[in-house]
Amino acid sequence: MINILVCDDDKDIVDAIEIYLAPEGYHILKAYDGIQAIEMMRSNDIQLLIMDVMMPRMDGIRATLKIREESNIPIIILSAKTEDTDKIFGLNVGADDYVTKPFNSLELVARVKSQLRRYTKLGTMTPETVSNVYRTGGLEINDDMKQVTVDGRIVEKLTPIQYNILLFLTKNKGRVFSIEQI
Repeated sequence: MINILVCDDDKDIVDAIEIYLAPEGYHILKAYDGIQAIEMMRSNDIQLLIMDVMMPRMDGIRATLKIREESNIPIIILSAKTEDTDKIFGLNVGADDYVTKPFNSLELVARVKSQLRRYTKLGTMTPETVSNVYRTGGLEINDDMKQVTVDGRIVEKLTPIQYNILLFLTKNKGRVFSIEQI
């Protein structure tokens, strides 16, 4: 199941986007400001984000910058800001596409499919969702082959316990565990 997070302070727009995308087989999660979007990103497996720019509490630009620190998922900005400078700025802060309001529903669906195709088929989707390869920074763990590389060089001297701890921590990056939990 592909999860798409839609973030806009206008609930009618969020509901309309769900109406357009749900028949395509996508599961829609909803947020209404940038803070909620970041929280949803951290607690759910999201494959694509549609983000408004002008929202209360945290706008879409600041939220996109924060999300880009943690994730490479496709982000489509959906905004009433139509100036070229706004579009360029949105793309430069980390968005993958920019759609202006009012938008054509068929075009939005096509752009979503295009971004997901690129993300899932060309290998940039988070490794946990496409294979048993896990990456963070220069570290890569191929759990099928039980192989660890750092900056492209194979790490050869890991005990099974060291390997399992490294794999566990990589799968749960950003979380803190006690010794007992590990």
